[in-house]
Amino acid sequence: MRIYNRPVMRNTRTIHPYIGKGLVFPAVLMLFFLLNSPFYSSAYLSNTTFYKKVKVSAGLNTFIIQDTSSKLGAKGDKKIKFPKVHKEPKMEGYLFCYFEGSGARSQQEQLRFGISEDAVNWYALNGNKPILSLDQVALSGGIRDPHIMRKVDNKGFLMVATDMNTVKNGWSQNNGIVMSSSHNLLTWKHHAIDLSKTYPESFSKVKWVWAPQTIYDPSTGKYLVYFTIRFKDDQRLDFYCAYAKEDFSGFEDVPKLMFSAKFGAIDGDIIFKDGIYHFFYKGNTKDSLGKEVKNGIQQATSKSLSGPWTEDFKYLDVYSDKKVVVEGSSIFKLNNSGTYILMYDLYTNLRYEYQTSKDLYNFSKTAESFEKNFNPRHGAVMGISKKEMKMLKKKWPVSPSGLSTKTN
Repeated sequence: MRIYNRPVMRNTRTIHPYIGKGLVFPAVLMLFFLLNSPFYSSAYLSNTTFYKKVKVSAGLNTFIIQDTSSKLGAKGDKKIKFPKVHKEPKMEGYLFCYFEGSGARSQQEQLRFGISEDAVNWYALNGNKPILSLDQVALSGGIRDPHIMRKVDNKGFLMVATDMNTVKNGWSQNNGIVMSSSHNLLTWKHHAIDLSKTYPESFSKVKWVWAPQTIYDPSTGKYLVYFTIRFKDDQRLDFYCAYAKEDFSGFEDVPKLMFSAKFGAIDGDIIFKDGIYHFFYKGNTKDSLGKEVKNGIQQATSKSLSGPWTEDFKYLDVYSDKKVVVEGSSIFKLNNSGTYILMYDLYTNLRYEYQTSKDLYNFSKTAESFEKNFNPRHGAVMGISKKEMKMLKKKWPVSPSGLSTKTN
């Protein structure tokens, strides 16, 4: 078996676990190569599985892993797609994109940024005012649930958000999302996607399109956008997905059903670790009559973004047994660490807390609070370099007010 694979930088959201069928046993392999390449620097593939006997060779744009104990021939060849990877900057801080939970209602559902050096002490940029005029982009005049990620080639950023303004339109309906792209975090191109108008045959009866996220799919070399859908004539809350166009201006095709949790789910966030995709979301439990009796953060797992997904009905947040509601779960890995942060929005208590994990299955038994001078609602965190942090602070200066676990 020969496997032609693009070298990739270490990124737990983008490294693909699948190499080929007929795998014999798991191993951890780190391939250092192309040190003098103008396109790559210390690129490697890790946390994957290979055959008992392999022959490795590297080239400028690909490396080949050949099963020397097999005679499968050309029919067994697998090609995994990765873009040209440019050197990832050293991550020395964090960027938090969110919408606000306090202050004037008319200004809450707008995009804001916060920064931190340690992922615990957070400062709002731009005086905690909106950093972009998305009210002029979003069809509803507002956004919720923003998600941001660094592109796999380290040459840009992608952001998506729910196109929704509950102050103007209430909770009865929203039809789409906002998709944005940037090369520097400062200037952005935006596209509002109305599913009911773009795909009327499939989504004319859509009621909600909530909490979009983006993840890179190495099996296709494309970015997959996924979100929760509810239709007007159906109580179910299911996850749908579609591949983004190359310029991130919309979808290549009609969104399809991605995952249907037993009792429905919202606010999904996927991260990859050790050959497994972990799909975190707010789930619930219903009795025989269909009445919800419990809710909180759960997860499903899969070896592929295309599924199948296996639900783990265990609740991960410490509040599920305390009748304290949480939502907006988001997972990220600390810079230069093996620790993961599962954060969530205690939206009725104006709190934002987190639990930690090393393996994404077992989480700390107590929740900790962020120190912050803003009151975030459902958002996402990614690592940033010192240069990027300096650039963001210059564009949108840090709020001078002190930190607290709760905004007054």
